[in-house]
Amino acid sequence: MNESKRKVGVIGAGVMGERMMNALRTHEKFSVAAVSDVSAERAQEAAQKSGNVPWYTDYKELLAKEELDAVYLAVPPKFHHAIALDVLAHKKHLLCEKPLANSLAEAEDMLAAAKDAGVVHAMNFPLYYQGIFPALRSRLEEIGEIRRIDILTHFHTWPRPWQQTPWLSGREQGGFIREVLPHFTHLTYALFGDLQVIRSDVDYPQDPEACETGVSAFLRLACGTPVTINGLAGIAHQEHLDYRIYGTKGTLSVVNWSKLFVGGEGEAPVAADVPELDRLSLLLDELTLAIDGQEARLVTFETGVKVQKVLEGLLGHA
Repeated sequence: MNESKRKVGVIGAGVMGERMMNALRTHEKFSVAAVSDVSAERAQEAAQKSGNVPWYTDYKELLAKEELDAVYLAVPPKFHHAIALDVLAHKKHLLCEKPLANSLAEAEDMLAAAKDAGVVHAMNFPLYYQGIFPALRSRLEEIGEIRRIDILTHFHTWPRPWQQTPWLSGREQGGFIREVLPHFTHLTYALFGDLQVIRSDVDYPQDPEACETGVSAFLRLACGTPVTINGLAGIAHQEHLDYRIYGTKGTLSVVNWSKLFVGGEGEAPVAADVPELDRLSLLLDELTLAIDGQEARLVTFETGVKVQKVLEGLLGHA
């Protein structure tokens, strides 16, 4: 192992953990130093792929026994708060998956702990590091005054086929409001600033343990621009996501995460070229700058708290 690389402990070896570990293994500034997962099989497999590094089923052992520079946290949301506080008590830089926590109070607690620890704190919002973000931002002035933003999230089935884990289908911490809408909430914040929920109507099935099947919400930017959310799961239509910005001179639309459609005045939107970027590598580059004390383009826990506040409003918890 290259000793010049910063050592990262990974807590959570599921789908997102595996993606990040792949990026860490190939990054010139980081290495996977240890892995923890409640599944011994997943932890051991990830550790072997990372050069037979130590693995644990109890993250507290990882924190106690390993010399780490940073920790990447990729466990279900309801476990973020307790684990993050332990990581921050050890004064380790922390990269956390979204949403930041399972409640606004927990998110605010994590932010306060990160500030007290004096470490770098960041979140993984992939859209922010994909080519779609600069392509979208660079065209905003071309479409004139922004009249409205519509966010559409439709799913044939939830959880999606590649995310068949029980917690994602549960009301306690799952559902597409918590899992998918943070991406578009953050995208809106990054482009336009603060966002407030005015009203939200959430549909739930009869099963009291099951997550939402629909949401219809109305929000506003600080400048007064309206934002609508139309979310449905369990419909005949195939999965379709559309983040659409309507201007007086044109329209911009992000479809299914990576496709950008641009329309001029009186024109139907057409596909535009978007540069391909290695989003996880770019995130790790920025994390390196922050750890070195340089200015970095990161989504910090401060922004995570803002996103959490919107989620609470959408779910009716605010």
